Amino acid sequence: MSTDIDALLAIAQKYLDAAYEMDADGFASMFHHSSWVTKIGADGNVSATPIETWLAAVRRMKAPKQTGAQRRDEILLIDVAGDLALLKLKLQIPPRCCTDMLSCLKVNGTWKIAQKVMTTSAQESQSRAKARRF
Repeated sequence: MSTDIDALLAIAQKYLDAAYEMDADGFASMFHHSSWVTKIGADGNVSATPIETWLAAVRRMKAPKQTGAQRRDEILLIDVAGDLALLKLKLQIPPRCCTDMLSCLKVNGTWKIAQKVMTTSAQESQSRAKARRF
């Protein structure tokens, strides 16, 4: 179990690094090719996007690192049940604060993100140090 937790911690950290740098290739290495990104759209409806479409959008986004934004990310939860795991992460991509739930599966011995479900809100104004809490 601790090996799985270590591997999932590594994925979570790599994911947070990729978000700060808007590194689409970094993201792509963590996601299973059949993954989808699901969120509530601006119209209030659920929107589901294939991973390749989402990665194309990431490639067009300006990275928080490029803007000099301070990192404010947290690993909130890691829950493992056999070959299934859930990562709950909080991060900021100005002007938004995001909470991402990443459903992971152990595929041929390697953890991959199978589904990303996310929500966004206005960026938090308080300064918070990087923390790990799970």
